[in-house]
Amino acid sequence: MARGGPKLHGGPKLQHERRQELGQSFQDGGEHYDRVRPGYPADSADWLIPAGARDAADLGAGTGKFTALLVERGLRTVAVDPSPDMLEQLRRALPGVTAVEGTAEHTSLAPEAFDLVTVAQAWHWCDPLLASTEAARILRPHGVLGLIWNQLDTSVPWVHRLSRIMHAGDVHKPHFTPPLGPEFTGLQSRLTRWEDPVTTQDLVELAKSRSYYLRAGESTRAKVLGNLDWYLHEHLGHTANEVLPLPYLTQSWRATKA
Repeated sequence: MARGGPKLHGGPKLQHERRQELGQSFQDGGEHYDRVRPGYPADSADWLIPAGARDAADLGAGTGKFTALLVERGLRTVAVDPSPDMLEQLRRALPGVTAVEGTAEHTSLAPEAFDLVTVAQAWHWCDPLLASTEAARILRPHGVLGLIWNQLDTSVPWVHRLSRIMHAGDVHKPHFTPPLGPEFTGLQSRLTRWEDPVTTQDLVELAKSRSYYLRAGESTRAKVLGNLDWYLHEHLGHTANEVLPLPYLTQSWRATKA
C-alpha cells in the first residue's frame, strides 16, 4: 500500500509532557525488557533496507532487537538510545555495534552518513517533526526512513481481552498512519502476521515491562497481576508452563528522503 506525501495526523495522541513521562519508565530495566519483549520478523528488515545500502542508524534502539536484524544483513549499524541501561544490554548482545546515547530528535551523528534510518517500537515516543528533521539530516540523498511496530493482533478474541487487562497500547489500528515531516515522501506500508511462542509467566513478565505497569502504584500493579492470573489460569485454563502462540502483527512503514 503506497501513500504519497507527508502525513501529520493519525498517530498516537500523546501530549509532550505525558510522552516524556511515560518514556522515562524505560530508562531502567534493560535486562528485563530484553528478556520478555518479542523480536521482529525478518521480512520487516528485508523490506525496509534499500538496494545497495551500507550504513544504518537504529534510533530508539533499546536493547537491540531490531538492530540485530540490520547487523545480520551486513549493514554497518549505529544504535542510538537515551537509556544507558538499554544500551548496556545492546552492547553485550552486539559488541560490534557502535552504541551512543541520544534521542531521535538529537542523535549527534554525522550528516548524510546513512542509507537507512530505522525506529522500531519508538516513533510514538518521539516528536515526529523534530525526529523527521534529524533523520533527514543524517540520511544520504534518497535515503530511507523505516518505522516498525510490533502490535498485538486484537482481532483474536482472547488477545483482545488480554490487551485490555495489560492496558497494552501496542494494538493494531488498521487506519493508523505515522506522522512524518515534509522531509519525506512516498510513504508505503507492509503488514506481517506472525506468532511468538510464550508461556503464561512470559505474559505476566510482558505486562510488567509495559509503561502502564511501570508507572503504576502498588495497588494498580497488584490488580493487573491478579486479573492476569485469573484470566490465563482460571478463565482460559492454561497451565503455568504451557506454551501459547501469541499472535502479533508487525506494521512496517518506509519513506524516502525528499
